[in-house]
Parts: sequence; structure tokens; C-alpha cells
Amino acid sequence: MSTRTAMLHTVTKRLILMTATALAGVVAVFGLTLFWHQRFMISWVCFGCGLLGGFVSIQQRLKKLGDEELALLSRSWFQILLVPIYGGIFSLVLYVGLLSEIVKGPLFPHFAIPPFTEPLPTRDDVIRFLSQTYPTSGQDVAKLLFWSFVAGFSERFVPQLLARSEQGDKAGQNDPADKP
Repeated sequence: MSTRTAMLHTVTKRLILMTATALAGVVAVFGLTLFWHQRFMISWVCFGCGLLGGFVSIQQRLKKLGDEELALLSRSWFQILLVPIYGGIFSLVLYVGLLSEIVKGPLFPHFAIPPFTEPLPTRDDVIRFLSQTYPTSGQDVAKLLFWSFVAGFSERFVPQLLARSEQGDKAGQNDPADKP
């Protein structure tokens, strides 16, 4: 077996192992919340879908990688984990963007968010927000899972969304129509 083929085989085995572990972790968290009759924190599934997207992204790019990059991946578990962890983080950033409606539109999910106490929110409001905020329908759950996977799969997706929202924010500040 050639050295390149051996490295591809090593990285692929590690990706399969890590993907299975990540998937088992998400299923375990989901299963435990059902078993103990607890509210499922949707952020866990977002992170898990982002991880899976990152693992699939690496697998898709393996054959296109140069020998040096492939050698690094075949020698280091950390390097293999880095992209999926970024994917999980990007999926959480997207989730926050969706909750805050910085990212919105018909292709993105809508959420049922518990109201906050007026005039000042309390600690209990934040706890309710984190534990009781859910997509409003089954379609919205599916949209959230899809976009969480995309956030992990495409390393540029969330940074591009952030750049667009920042540009839109600056454009709104400079728009003379916005002034009274």
C-alpha cells in the first residue's frame, strides 16, 4: 500500500471513529433527557450537528488534500478534531444569531421564547430562556438541524453571515432615511 493510501486509510478510520463517538454522545444526551423527563437543551443538538458537519466536510476534502496536510492529519488526532470543533462552535454562533433574529427569513427556523420579566430580566428568566426556548414547529426543528449541519460543514458560512450582518448594521447607521 502506498504511503498516501495508508495515510488516507488512517485518517478515514479516525474520522469514522470520531463521528460515531460524536453521534453517540448526541444520542446519549437526548436519550438521558427523555429518560429523566427533562427538557432537552436544543443547543446540544446544534453543537452535535455542527460536529457531524465538520467530520463530513473533512471526509469530503481528504482526497484533495496535499501530502503534507494529509501527513499532519494522519499523525494527529487533535488536527482531525479541530475542524469539527470549529463546526460545533459555528453552529452555536448560528443558533444565537437565529435566536436574536440577526439571521432571519423564511428559510430559517422560528422559535418560541419565554418572555422576560419587565423592566429588568432576572436570573430565572435567563434559565428559562436557555432551557425552554424551542423551535415553534417540526419544520423549524428540521430547519435548525439542517442549518446547524451546514454551519459545521461549510467553514465559511457563519463568518460570511457575520460579515453580512455587520455590513448591514453599518449601512443602517449611515442611511439618511433612518434619521428623524
